[in-house]
Amino acid sequence: MRYWLFKSEPNTWSWDQQVANGDAGEEWDGVRNYQARNFMREMQIGDRGFFYHSLKEKSVVGIVEVIAEAHQDSKTDDPRWECVDIKAVEPVPNPVSLDMIKADPRLTEMVLVRNSRLSVQPVTEAEWQIICDMGGL
Repeated sequence: MRYWLFKSEPNTWSWDQQVANGDAGEEWDGVRNYQARNFMREMQIGDRGFFYHSLKEKSVVGIVEVIAEAHQDSKTDDPRWECVDIKAVEPVPNPVSLDMIKADPRLTEMVLVRNSRLSVQPVTEAEWQIICDMGGL
């Protein structure tokens, strides 16, 4: 299993909306960055990810699971753009803010710290465990 981080603006797609979709999940559509798309191409069913609210909150608020591997993004006819489907697994009891992540010296190499604009990014197993611990999981 691999780990990822999915960033969303809560006014566009929120954790609550993700949860409301239940086991059906949702396409992680609309990504128009080649590096983020390529990360989604690497994902496999069962991989886990952090659901991260960007903008004002800037926090990891939930855990999601990949339920469909990369396929054509239904929001475009352009064959360059693909997406995966994810479903909500559980909320993070104590959301982990970007400031908390940046303050932890063990996370200085995390992609979120070095390239905070990338909407889909890998997370190492060690980073995953640290953030889960910080969030009360």
